[in-house]
Amino acid sequence: MKKAIIFDMDGLLIDSEPIWREVEVKVFNEHGVTLKETDCLETTGLRIEEVVEHWSNKYPEMNLDINSIAQQIIKEVIAEIKLKGEPLSGVFSTLDIVKGMDVQVALASSSSFEIIDTVIDKFNIRSYFDVVYSAEGEKFGKPHPAVYLTTAQKLNVSPQDCVAIEDSLNGVIAAKAAKMKCIAIPDKMQSQKKQFYIADMILNSLEELECTLLENII
Repeated sequence: MKKAIIFDMDGLLIDSEPIWREVEVKVFNEHGVTLKETDCLETTGLRIEEVVEHWSNKYPEMNLDINSIAQQIIKEVIAEIKLKGEPLSGVFSTLDIVKGMDVQVALASSSSFEIIDTVIDKFNIRSYFDVVYSAEGEKFGKPHPAVYLTTAQKLNVSPQDCVAIEDSLNGVIAAKAAKMKCIAIPDKMQSQKKQFYIADMILNSLEELECTLLENII
């Protein structure tokens, strides 16, 4: 029976959540919506179009152009990732571990394929993944399980035989809704949220993710 391990990307493989928050605050402020970085925690793990829609619904009087603002944020995030994007601790050792296991390996992200490609090419990690997939191709993003269900289908592995590794609560909800096991490694700004306990395992970083832990959970 085939098994699979599916990685989220932002905030798990790359320390990009601060970049997203910084860019979102800057761009929304330019369009008349005053946000603080803590406000951005409300939308962590969502697709960028859904992030803009969230704030558009909260500030309807601003008549935000959702597509235009989303594209501006994507463009600026890509520029910042190229300039200062860094892998989080334990990324390469963890990828080496899972590549040595008898499992399929995938990446499933709310980010666009353009951002995903920027990250995996910057870190030269494309060869680790059997499938790379973005929620931009789905009708709904996380916390809807669609991105995980489609990724499992592309891997030809039952969702029940997959383990998702996530940093955001929306991502954990998506993985569990897909009936996958889930390891949560919460972003430091969200680590106190009790809702993370719906995950099957909670760790502080990828450095704690040893082969024996993966074999036990999968």
